[in-house]
Amino acid sequence: MVAYANDHAYMRSEFGWIEIDNVRYDHDVIIHRDSLVTKRSKKRSKELKSTYGHTPLSDHELDILGKEKPEIVYIGTGQYGDLPITPEAKMILRQFETVILPTPQILDILKKEHRSFIAIIHVTC
Repeated sequence: MVAYANDHAYMRSEFGWIEIDNVRYDHDVIIHRDSLVTKRSKKRSKELKSTYGHTPLSDHELDILGKEKPEIVYIGTGQYGDLPITPEAKMILRQFETVILPTPQILDILKKEHRSFIAIIHVTC
């Protein structure tokens, strides 16, 4: 099954949470190509927190892109757009059509998206 806008028609967020189809998540999420919503596991990037001042999105988290092969990747960088993205992650993201914006803007775009996608959504900063 491919994730389309209508699969998650109701999405909204504020600092510290996101609601998708009336389910509230108090953590970062990944919306997979098949519409499954899972918790973003930051463990693989945690070691970089001291370098960036915040746990960044790193290449260690992006193996799902090769497995799921979305047409487009969305990165929601938080309410204020402050999620750091490592240079190595940016290199991987260049292999895909990628949109990187603050989370509220990404959610507005996702509601209209008709291609298969993966969205990595940060819910704080």
